Amino acid sequence: MKKIGIIICGRYQDCGGGKCFRALKERVGGFARYPADEEVEIVGYSYCGGCPGGNVEYVPDEMKRNGAQVIHLATGLVVGYPPCPRIRDFKEFIEEKYDIPVVIGTHPIPLKYLETQRQLTFWKKTNMEKLAGDLMKEERKIMEAYN
Repeated sequence: MKKIGIIICGRYQDCGGGKCFRALKERVGGFARYPADEEVEIVGYSYCGGCPGGNVEYVPDEMKRNGAQVIHLATGLVVGYPPCPRIRDFKEFIEEKYDIPVVIGTHPIPLKYLETQRQLTFWKKTNMEKLAGDLMKEERKIMEAYN
């Protein structure tokens, strides 16, 4: 069984996780890496703490103590406006400090957001498409279903 922690963006701290949990069930987006027959369990779900991400300092420890084998940084950190400027730092910090892999993304990028983001200088400058590469592999119709 794969045990997963999810950290979402502080702007969406009240999010119930509907798209993330749906994507996990459907094994799409950041969760496409897990075979459909592999059992998964969410062992932690929290937000970053808001800018500059204070919860990232201790939430991964709690998730790891709950058995997390991987932490996903939610798709909202990638396509919220503006995309999180600290997402790379969060990934590096968690992997180094807690020795746990970090995956960028949870649910597929909603197509309407991707089409807008691709036009923005910040998106291009920060090379978000490379950072969130697994999310870019999703079929257009699936991205559209997450609009």
